[in-house]
Amino acid sequence: MKFNWGHKILIVYLIFVGGILLLAFKSSQQKFDLVQQDYYGAELKYQEVINASKHATDLGADLGVVVRGSFLYITLPPILQKSETIGEVQLYCIADENGDMKKHFKSMNGEFDLELLTTMKGNYIVKLTVQNKGVNYYFEKKIML
Repeated sequence: MKFNWGHKILIVYLIFVGGILLLAFKSSQQKFDLVQQDYYGAELKYQEVINASKHATDLGADLGVVVRGSFLYITLPPILQKSETIGEVQLYCIADENGDMKKHFKSMNGEFDLELLTTMKGNYIVKLTVQNKGVNYYFEKKIML
């Protein structure tokens, strides 16, 4: 059988349609996690995070985050180490919602540790919300586990 230009156009068209159908099928199988379930409500409260982040920047010192073994050691700036500090630390996994971790803490000396799970691998963002003497502070730091 001899291929003429009509057959070649038909083959190219069928390959194109097959590729588009394969692309549509593969894209429908992708899993997308929302950053937060109540996205709109969190957006309305975000001004509090902006204010707390500004307070943290005004301290002039950065958050110390060190990973040793299966523990994450966090050291607050020196100004926050002088009195009782309460807060919440969240390890936000960029790639998978199931890798997130959240823990409340209370510290007298500005240092605390967090035990990591052995399944926690990849890029994370440490989101730390701290309250000291009635003032809220918010820190973010990227880490690799």
